[in-house]
Amino acid sequence: MQLYKTAKTCRSCKSTNLTELIHFGNTPLSDRLLKNPPVNGEEVKVPLTLVLCKECSLVQITEEVDPVELFQRDYPYYSSVSKSLMAHFKKSAEDIIESKQLDESNFVVEAASNDGYMLQHFHNNGVKVLGVDPAEGPAGVAEVKGIPTIVDFFGAELAETIVDEHGKADVVLGNNVLAHVPDLNGFVKGIKTLLKDDGVAVIEAPYLLDLIDHCEFDTIYHQHLCYFSVTALQDLFNRHGLYLNDVKHQTIHGGTLRMFIETFKNPSDNLLVYTAKEKELNVHSPECYEAFVKRVNTLKDELIQTLTQLKSEGKKIVGYGAAAKANTLMSYFGINSDHLDYIADLSQYKQGLYFSGNHLPIVPPDKLLEDQPDYALILAWNFSNEIMKQQSEFKSKGGKFIVPIPEVKIV
Repeated sequence: MQLYKTAKTCRSCKSTNLTELIHFGNTPLSDRLLKNPPVNGEEVKVPLTLVLCKECSLVQITEEVDPVELFQRDYPYYSSVSKSLMAHFKKSAEDIIESKQLDESNFVVEAASNDGYMLQHFHNNGVKVLGVDPAEGPAGVAEVKGIPTIVDFFGAELAETIVDEHGKADVVLGNNVLAHVPDLNGFVKGIKTLLKDDGVAVIEAPYLLDLIDHCEFDTIYHQHLCYFSVTALQDLFNRHGLYLNDVKHQTIHGGTLRMFIETFKNPSDNLLVYTAKEKELNVHSPECYEAFVKRVNTLKDELIQTLTQLKSEGKKIVGYGAAAKANTLMSYFGINSDHLDYIADLSQYKQGLYFSGNHLPIVPPDKLLEDQPDYALILAWNFSNEIMKQQSEFKSKGGKFIVPIPEVKIV
C-alpha cells in the first residue's frame, strides 16, 4: 500500500454523498515520534480532511494512511501508563464479569488489546482470554502478563481463524479501536462471526456529540478515521445482523459511549433517548456542524494570543502530554518552539524522543520541578485532572496550567 489514499465513498455505507466540514491542512502523523529531528526539517505529512456522509450520518476523514505506518512502527502508546484509564477499564471488566457471570468456562476476546490493560482482569478471575493487537511492543507486554495475544489486525478473516481454533466468544471487547479501522464492515463482520448467539460485544468509542459540544477537534487525526453518532453506529451494526441495544455515557476521553451490541434486537429506553436527540439535531445535515467549525477557529485565535502575550511578558511555557491529539492541535494552530520550550510526558516510551512537526524534545515530568517554568500547557487535556494532581508540587511552587479545550483556561 502507498503511504495513504483518499476515500471517495463512505467507510460504512459506501455512499458518495460526502460533504467537507473542515480541512486541517497537511499534518504530521500522530504518534510518529522522532529519535532525532530531521536534518533538513522534512518529515512525512498527510492532508487531514473531515467530511460528513449525508446518507448514514457517519463523520469521517477522507485520508487513509497505511495501518502498518500508524500502528506497527514503534507504536508508543501503552494503555497502562494512565492510572485513570486503568481504573476505568478495571471497573468495566468487573461489571461485565458480574453481569455475565463469567468463569473459567467462558471466553473473552479483545480487539486492540494493547498491553493487556483490560484482559488482565478477566484473566485474573480465571476467564479464558485472547488479545489481538498489531503493535508488537504492547502485545509483548501483554504476553508477560499471561495474556495470549495475536499480533495482527482484527477483522473478518482473523475472526474465522479464532473460531476454528478456540470456538466462539461470550464477550468481544473493543475499546477506542472502532474509529481506527479502515474496513469498518470487515471489523463488524468479524464481531458477528466471533460472537455467540447469547454473547455481547462491549465497545467504547468517543461520542460525536461530545466532540462537537466540547470542541474536541484535536481528537481528529489520522489514526481516527471515523467519529460516531448512535445513528451511524446503528446503521453499521444492523447491516451485519447485529444490534446496538444499549449505550452508557462515560466521561473518559472527553466523552465516550460504552456500547452493548447483541445478535438480537432489544433497544433500551436510554438508547431511544440518544436516537431521538440525534434526530432532532439532524446529524445527517452539514448545518449541524457549522458552529463547531467556527469554534475551532475562534479557539485557535484565543490560544495563540494567550501564548504570544505570555511570551512577550518573558514567561517560560512548556507542554505537558505528548499525546496523539497534541499533534492536530499544535499543527493546525502553529504551536512550536516560539511558544513552548519542551513537552513533558510520563511515558518512558516517549521520553528522549522529539515531537512530530515542531520537533520539541520530550522529557520526563521531573524537569518541571528542575526548571520550574511559569506555565504548562496541558496537551493531553482529557487527563488534565490526573496531570494536575500528579504535578501538585509544580503548582504549589507557583506554576500554572493552561487547559486549551473546550476553552482556554488558566488554572
